[in-house]
Amino acid sequence: MATNDFHTPLCELLGCRWPIVQTAMGWVAGPELVAATTNAGGFGFLAGATIAAERIEAEILRVKELTGDQPFGLNFHMFQPNAQQLLDLAVKHRIRAVSYGRGPDKKVIGRLRDAGIVCMPTVGALKHALKAIEMGANVITIQGGEGGGHTGSVPTTVLLPQVVDAVKVPVVAAGGFYDGRGLLAALAYGAQGIAMGTRFLMTTDSGVPAVTLERYLKTKDAEKIQVSHLVDGMPQRMIANEYLAMLEKASALKRLRIALALALQWKAQTGMTTAHALKVLWQGLREDAASVAQTVMAANAPMLLQRSMVEGRPAEGVMSSGQVAAVISQLVSCRELIEGIVAQARERRAALAAYDATESSHG
Repeated sequence: MATNDFHTPLCELLGCRWPIVQTAMGWVAGPELVAATTNAGGFGFLAGATIAAERIEAEILRVKELTGDQPFGLNFHMFQPNAQQLLDLAVKHRIRAVSYGRGPDKKVIGRLRDAGIVCMPTVGALKHALKAIEMGANVITIQGGEGGGHTGSVPTTVLLPQVVDAVKVPVVAAGGFYDGRGLLAALAYGAQGIAMGTRFLMTTDSGVPAVTLERYLKTKDAEKIQVSHLVDGMPQRMIANEYLAMLEKASALKRLRIALALALQWKAQTGMTTAHALKVLWQGLREDAASVAQTVMAANAPMLLQRSMVEGRPAEGVMSSGQVAAVISQLVSCRELIEGIVAQARERRAALAAYDATESSHG
């Protein structure tokens, strides 16, 4: 078999060997994980949204050093205090792609596209995919409801063909993918690759504290990886734990006090001024309720993720996760993961070809 099989047009756009994308998980997708993914032939996104402003350029340079200056991506949110800094750095360092949710306007996306940067938002609904393309995106990542973190309600098997049929740009499938069978299925649906967060989080290269990873490995019931609105007002899929149980029992007033305290911590940690915070909130109020909820997310969820993903306190924070965590039984390196996915996809493709050959021989 040729070594460049599964090399889709997405691979040409991103400059990677395999159509396998590591998503920009907050506090998880640091230089080491991005480099491990990239060096294994995948495409990694650096989580710029949770890296301090004074460190972000050094982290970009660290990825370049670890990969020999291979292509990688950068994630950002327009409501970050240092959003302009991230945009400038993406252009300065010729970052291959940027990922984001809703936020950048046509002017911002136009500047990135003019610099040769692939604009690759993640969406959870067909209408958001169409809007993203209208704004200038040239790749769309769809995340089905099985995916981790902030997610929509439409399953991948429904959302993916909807978007593939409706758009003319490459589509990347996320939500429920973890092995070669998923890659082959996504390509059969018309996607040009897959994106995974939880599966890359659950690798030996992720840097997530062992005590937190143990919680992920012990989760064997996909129904316990549930969607809740209690963390920040938006639907977020996570592993049920003591903190979520506390929120479920708490009064609305107590949840508000917790949210405000976390918002103040995030404001202090990011260096966000009060004026900037009020400006972002006002913009959200003028646009729509989802924008306001997005603002709340920026001020609340990252602090809870930090407890689990950095500080090793999984009982006191949030463990964002796709439902695939329930079927992952061991940690492997990014190289072992990607090579295993490709090998299994080839095996399943050969098996399908054998079925076809059998049918043909029976005339």
